[in-house]
Amino acid sequence: MKLYATSISPVHPLQQDRRVSPTSPESSSTPVIDPNLDAAAASIDDADAAGSDAPGTKPGLRARLAASVSDPVLRILVGATVISRLGRGIFLTVTVLYFTLIVGLTPGQVAIVLASASAAGVLASFAGGWLADRFSAKRLLIMFTGIEGLALITYVFADDFVTALVIAVICGLFEQGANSTRSAIIARAFTGESRVHARAVLRAVTNASIAVGSGLGAVALAVGTAEAYRWLIAFAGVLYLLGLFQLVRLPKWIEAPSRAAVAEVVTETGSVDAAATAEAIAAERRSWRRHSPWRDPRYLLLTVLSAVFGMQFGVAELGVPLWILRETAVPEVINAALLILNTIIVVVFQVPLSRGTHDLRTAGRVSAIAAWLMAAACLVYAAAAGLPVGFAIAVLVTAAVTHAFAEVLSQAGGWGLSFELADPVQAGSYQGVFGMGYSVGALAAPLLVNATAISHGLSGWMLLAGIFLASGLGIWAIARVAARRADVAA
Repeated sequence: MKLYATSISPVHPLQQDRRVSPTSPESSSTPVIDPNLDAAAASIDDADAAGSDAPGTKPGLRARLAASVSDPVLRILVGATVISRLGRGIFLTVTVLYFTLIVGLTPGQVAIVLASASAAGVLASFAGGWLADRFSAKRLLIMFTGIEGLALITYVFADDFVTALVIAVICGLFEQGANSTRSAIIARAFTGESRVHARAVLRAVTNASIAVGSGLGAVALAVGTAEAYRWLIAFAGVLYLLGLFQLVRLPKWIEAPSRAAVAEVVTETGSVDAAATAEAIAAERRSWRRHSPWRDPRYLLLTVLSAVFGMQFGVAELGVPLWILRETAVPEVINAALLILNTIIVVVFQVPLSRGTHDLRTAGRVSAIAAWLMAAACLVYAAAAGLPVGFAIAVLVTAAVTHAFAEVLSQAGGWGLSFELADPVQAGSYQGVFGMGYSVGALAAPLLVNATAISHGLSGWMLLAGIFLASGLGIWAIARVAARRADVAA
């Protein structure tokens, strides 16, 4: 085992409470015990007795919600997410129509703008995590979020294709950079199950806030004037900026530990040995590079498989609407109902179904369940073609529910594995690589869904089901092997 020198800074009390337990190797080998054990035991018994006798001891919904965000860092992130995702929901609702009706872009130009923004986010996903290992993650997150908010506001001045394209690329860059930086903060601010819990809470809050923001965005669609569109887009950008008041409250101890400076090598005569010092610096750099995610084949394979399975978002966003339009007699409004149903399931079930996925075996197990559910959802979606309207709606709702639970479980398993299999020395870079995989998957998803389900019908849906099943079971296999190796190492 190799030991690497790191600089030591004062530990914040909250950080110390979270990371060091009485039985951890970092703590003292002789725990401090309260000498008045009888009094302590009596007080505990009295409290237990009082709690068991009191009527209605089960905490209410408000108490459970408060407990789920009891961590101060998580409360800050949740507050910032609620505000900014409201703005995101507004913007997503009006984007395409704003580009088409107000800016005057053609459908082809709109597609180029959106695809370019997604492509820019691919590189930014890794860059955000990479930078968070080397600079202040707190300052990076504030800067990225602020620039994205300002860029959204500048959309009101867009009046041609080039301007809209430049703004969209800037938004894509800093949105994904902020996402990876936030993941790096979660990787360092929390440990074990609390990390997955934080991601689950933030995802539930994100979905709920975007849904509310979408309702606000409908105001512009109802009014239909250029001024209404522009005012709402500007309001969306302002909401991003208001979220900064939460982010500035993040504590300093969430930052990556500073890399220890290599001391100069001094000879017996007191002079500096330049050659030896240079070699020491080179050795430190080699040691740092050994912790790079690009040298971790297992993590890279996990990222690729997760990216493939993450294309299931493209099924809901593109595949299902087109399938309903082309192959069923179901009214198009059912697609909005299916999206609302998906949002409700994510908001309600993401947190409880994510519990325990910090454990490698549990994360692998839920990933396997998600694989089978997603494969089944694809086949059920396909079965809706040609059915009477009532039966088709029932089939589509069944498929959407199955799909939603596959989404929830796959996210929970992916978060657990992405955190637990990452090297903590470069936690930001690892989260950046994982996020970049999802960005690539999101970029490729429309092409895959169109080339399979939309172009080939039932056989295409079957191929898509096989792809999701293979990738999900591959994630399960990685988790099983990793758990066995962890047992051997223990």
